[in-house]
Amino acid sequence: MRSVDGTVNEALIADVVGEVLRRLGTDARGVGEVRERISSPAAAAASGKQAAVGSFGVFSGVDAAVVAAGLAQRKLAQSPVGARAAAVDAIRAVLRRDKEELGRLEFEETRIGRLAHKFEKLDLAASVPGVELLRTEATSGDHGLTVTEFAPYGVVGVVTPVTHSVPTLGCNAIMIVAAGNGLVCNPHPNGARCAVEATRRFNQAIVEQIGIDNLVCTIANPTLDTAGEIFKHPQIQMLLVTGGPGVARAALASGKRAVVAGPGNPPVVVDETADLDKAARGIIQGAGYDNNLLCIGEKEVFVVQAVAEPLLAALARHGAHRLSTAQMDELATRVLHRDETTGHWHARKEYIGQDAAVLAEVIGVRIDRAVPLLFGPVDERNPLLPCEQMMPLLPVLAVPDVATAIAKAVQYEHGFKHTAMIWSRDVETLTQMGRACDTTLYVKNGPCMAGLGVGGQGYCSFSIASPTGEGVTSPLSFTRYRRCVMVDSLRIF
Repeated sequence: MRSVDGTVNEALIADVVGEVLRRLGTDARGVGEVRERISSPAAAAASGKQAAVGSFGVFSGVDAAVVAAGLAQRKLAQSPVGARAAAVDAIRAVLRRDKEELGRLEFEETRIGRLAHKFEKLDLAASVPGVELLRTEATSGDHGLTVTEFAPYGVVGVVTPVTHSVPTLGCNAIMIVAAGNGLVCNPHPNGARCAVEATRRFNQAIVEQIGIDNLVCTIANPTLDTAGEIFKHPQIQMLLVTGGPGVARAALASGKRAVVAGPGNPPVVVDETADLDKAARGIIQGAGYDNNLLCIGEKEVFVVQAVAEPLLAALARHGAHRLSTAQMDELATRVLHRDETTGHWHARKEYIGQDAAVLAEVIGVRIDRAVPLLFGPVDERNPLLPCEQMMPLLPVLAVPDVATAIAKAVQYEHGFKHTAMIWSRDVETLTQMGRACDTTLYVKNGPCMAGLGVGGQGYCSFSIASPTGEGVTSPLSFTRYRRCVMVDSLRIF
């Protein structure tokens, strides 16, 4: 709502106020009050209250947020592509500059994961691609010239998870704004405060760069009802949802174009040809990262019987703590619960994302708090195998041969087609598993994060859209394919 020099953009305020009041049927006498709240965020902050509605992207209601994001998006659409690049750079700068403060805010609010990894994830979010992926394509021939460009949708409705509240918001904001859109975010309620603060900072930085406020809007007090409003809002052109099965189903049922990053239960296969020390280090790195909150994180291991004990020894040697089969069974009954309606196993909320030491204490085992991962051998009755538990607790099932291991990986991945890992030197085996699992991410001889450019080739994203097929999302995921054709010969040779 403010220009680059900090002055209030009265015209934009009037547009927002008028449109919101028209929609809500509010008496015109309320215009002055809303105008004052929008135009004076500094006064609200000075009074010790939450920043004013409409101040740098923070809104109490969905309708007002959508109107503001729509106005901002239309202004961005009238600007050069360089304005998008500048806005994206502003978001990246905030993520990098404020990573420790924002990471700490998220950790203190959510109380899950590991603090150092919160900082690293914000660096990763800042690295996602922007306008550089939006390349115009042109084809000329005897019949004329065809130009293909990638156009914005308008306003994108976004839902972010508690597991990576600020990184997912930052990543999505970069991609969506790079594509020329605005966005309205309904963060997970347990990660809303840090998302709101990040939103303010993103918009402040964008205003300083290009003078457009509210490209990134967030609902201050999100609920299931506000998520539903976003899904149904007529001025939301598409959706990006990152979360569990329930929110994914709701997005798919909305009738809108939806990019859905759904659940995963990533398996790991280890065969008799694997480098077991390298496999152990990689498995610990992935499954222990941020206490296994990553949706791509290793959740269960299927190892060929001939090398099962050497793999278990290697995992212990490289810093994970080994539990017995009986201890794994006992711990599973304590940290999981069974849904009596569906029969599915789920992690108890109080244990999601907690340190390995906290989980070990549940069964009376004391370990150093720096230990990244608990693991142990299980039989197939252990409910940890089918459960996307998001805890640093890794079940290891020994199987007769690699064909069985691959079959079990497919079974326990549940057809989510999300992520799978394998450690093997056999090229044929590597190919067979890739075809069998058919996952969006398939990592061979590396930890899960290699699939997102961390230790492997490629770029990062915090939204892996397996259910709707976009895969690793990028700015192109939020564009419409448009073709412009000039008929007749235009060739110059």
